[in-house]
Amino acid sequence: MIRFIALIFLALGMQTTSAQENDKEVCIEFRVGSSVLDPNFGNNASNLNDVIKFLNEIRNDNSIELTKVTFCGSASPEGDKARNIKLAQNRCASMEQYVRQRINLPDNIINRQEWSDSWRKLAYYVEHSDMPEKKEVLHELLETQEYTYNKQGKLIDSRKKRLMELNYGRTWKYMLDEFFPSVRNASAILVTLRKKQEVAAAPVVETPVVEEPAPVAETPAQPEPIVDNKSSAYFALKTNMLYDALLVPNIGVEFSLGNRWSIAADWMYGWWSRNKSHRYWRIYGGGLSLRKYFGAMAAEKPLQGHHIGINAQMLTYDFEFGGTGYMGGEPGGTLWDRMNYTIGAEYGYSMPIAHRLNIDFSIAAGYMGGRYYEYIPLDGHYVWQATKNRHWVGPTKVEVSLVWLLGHGNYNTKTKKGGEK
Repeated sequence: MIRFIALIFLALGMQTTSAQENDKEVCIEFRVGSSVLDPNFGNNASNLNDVIKFLNEIRNDNSIELTKVTFCGSASPEGDKARNIKLAQNRCASMEQYVRQRINLPDNIINRQEWSDSWRKLAYYVEHSDMPEKKEVLHELLETQEYTYNKQGKLIDSRKKRLMELNYGRTWKYMLDEFFPSVRNASAILVTLRKKQEVAAAPVVETPVVEEPAPVAETPAQPEPIVDNKSSAYFALKTNMLYDALLVPNIGVEFSLGNRWSIAADWMYGWWSRNKSHRYWRIYGGGLSLRKYFGAMAAEKPLQGHHIGINAQMLTYDFEFGGTGYMGGEPGGTLWDRMNYTIGAEYGYSMPIAHRLNIDFSIAAGYMGGRYYEYIPLDGHYVWQATKNRHWVGPTKVEVSLVWLLGHGNYNTKTKKGGEK
C-alpha cells in the first residue's frame, strides 16, 4: 500500500497563517512474498497515477514548499521475521525508485522508514473490525510474547502459533483474507508542506511522521522473553486400517518437529497359522517416515493436509496357504537376521474428520531388497526349494490410517485467558 498525507497551509487572514490537515490514502498492492512493484497488478495503475499527479501539483505550486517525503515499507507477519524485514526494505526501495524516476525530489527531503511493526498494524485492523474471536485475537496480539523460549534457549511458543490455533485456524485464515493485504505494503508518506510566503510571526507547523495507524489499545512495553519449562507437544497415535483388515495388528506414532516437518514410526506384528492345513500368515516389522506438510490445511493445524517424505521399513514374513511358501528373512531367525527392507518416497493427505481425529491416506514407492526362501510344507517339515534375492521396484507401502491427535492445548478452538503459563 502507498499511504500519503499532505499538510496544506491556507492563508486565513492578512496577518495570520493557519494549517489544515488533509488525509488521503492510496493503496498500492504487492503480491505475496514479492517486492516487485507491478503497475498492472490490482488497481496500481490508477493509484500510481494519483501519486505522481499529486506530487506534480505540489512541485508546480510556487506558494507551497515540500519539506519532507518519507517512504515506509512493511510486510505482513505470517512469514519469517528476518525475511519480512528484508522484504519490507526492498518494497520501500521499489516505491522510492518508482516515484523518484518520475518526480525530481532532492535528497535532503527524503526520509526512509524501511521497517514498521506489522503486528501493531494488524491489531489496529482487528480492533476496528467485527471479526469472530475478536477479543481473543487482540489479547494474543497485545499481550502475548512474539517468541517464548525455555531456559535452554529452545523456542517453545510464539504469538503466531497461538493465533493459528484459534478456532481450528479459521480465525487466522480470516485475517489472511481480510487484513493481511492491507498490512502487506510499502508506503510513501508526504509529511510537511510549508507556505513560502509566511508572516514572520506565524509559527511553522509540522506534523509528525505517520508510520502506521495506531491501535486503540497501546502495546505494553516488551519485557524479556517468557521462560517456560513446559514444551508444547504436537503428536499423534495411529493405526493402519488396511493392515487391521488383514489381521495384522499395528500401531504408529507421529511427532511434529516444527515448520511443518514431522517424523513418524510404526510397528506391526501378526502371526496366524492353521496347523491342520499348515497355513501360515506371519509378518512383523516396522518403519520410519520423515514428512513435510504443505498447503492451506497444513498452515491451519499441525499434522494435517498434503505431505511428502521418505519412508524406510524392515520386516520379515512367512506366507503359505497349502502350496509353495515364501519366507522373508532367515528361517528360525529374528527380524535382524537377513531382514527384508524397503526405502522410497511417499505422498499422502491427512484429512480431519473430527476434533482430534484424522484419516491419513498415504502411498510409498521405491526399492525393496533382501533374501527370501521358497519352500513346500511336507509331513510337518519345510522342504526348501530355492533361495533368492529380492529386487523389487514399485509400491512398498499403502496406508489408510486412523489418526488420533494428542498434546496439551494444540488443537483447541479456544484458549484460556492469558494462554498457557
